[in-house]
Amino acid sequence: HRRMMAQRLWRRGPAAARGRGTSGTSGPSGAGDAGGGRWHALGNNRRTMISIHLPSPLLGGLSPQAFMRRFWQRRPLLVRQAWPGVRPPLTRAELFALAANEGVESRLVQRESHVGRAGRDMSTWRVRHGPFARRALPPLARPGWTLLVQGLDLHLRAAHEMLAPFRFVPAARLDDLMVSWASPGGGVGPHADSYDVFLLQVQGRRRWRVAPPDAPGESIFVEGLPLKILRRFEPVHDWVLEPGDLLYLPPRWGHDGVAEGGDCMTCSVGFRTPSAPELAREVLQRLADEAGDEAQDGTAAIYADATQPATA
Repeated sequence: HRRMMAQRLWRRGPAAARGRGTSGTSGPSGAGDAGGGRWHALGNNRRTMISIHLPSPLLGGLSPQAFMRRFWQRRPLLVRQAWPGVRPPLTRAELFALAANEGVESRLVQRESHVGRAGRDMSTWRVRHGPFARRALPPLARPGWTLLVQGLDLHLRAAHEMLAPFRFVPAARLDDLMVSWASPGGGVGPHADSYDVFLLQVQGRRRWRVAPPDAPGESIFVEGLPLKILRRFEPVHDWVLEPGDLLYLPPRWGHDGVAEGGDCMTCSVGFRTPSAPELAREVLQRLADEAGDEAQDGTAAIYADATQPATA
């Protein structure tokens, strides 16, 4: 549903791209012009062609075809300076103002750190859902809080255009572009997502610790918390991302991103991995919607039994 909304919002031509924020959306250089590619609009009324066969700076010199074959849903990939010169699609003040909007999905996550016996992490977590007036947000200097805004690409043209370099993944899999702003030490704790995600650092620095998936069927989350915090988290990778760095994570890989210093902003491009029941529900819903449309406009076929014999 949100993808359909985005298509309607951004169906207008390149002239609609003029405005605040588009100067920060220019994609990574090096897009190919060979066959097997597709054209996509970018900021400043420019267009670029994505070829699945040519090396891409966004993917560390891999072609999209090679990336999908070697990393997609298999293992993480860290690319330093995948997007040189990247800038946030909006300022911190604009993000906070957007989070005050009733029609925008936003969350505020706060962590209060406590260390128990034997160095055990006894942190407490609080989660609130927007909209948020500016005075409802903590002071910028207060450590340990994060503001997340979902579906930024549905509300901001500059964010929508940042999706263009990722179009080598089927559009049906695209979920949204989420942005998170964090104060020093801010994050959402060690967790695992059920989707593929590209984490692009656009401002400040964030430390990512990454762990392989747990065995299926295990109870993996800490009970009694407002967030799905992993019960067991044993990272095998530890990276600090600077602006322009990109981290790809497959589904169910544990990860914990913590802001190093203040004014940290990360863009998250997520791709859905629906379960079998979710796919079945979607198919049935679409069939029901199509049947309803046909019934309303009178084009639906009706049941016919002209050869039906009489019943006793």
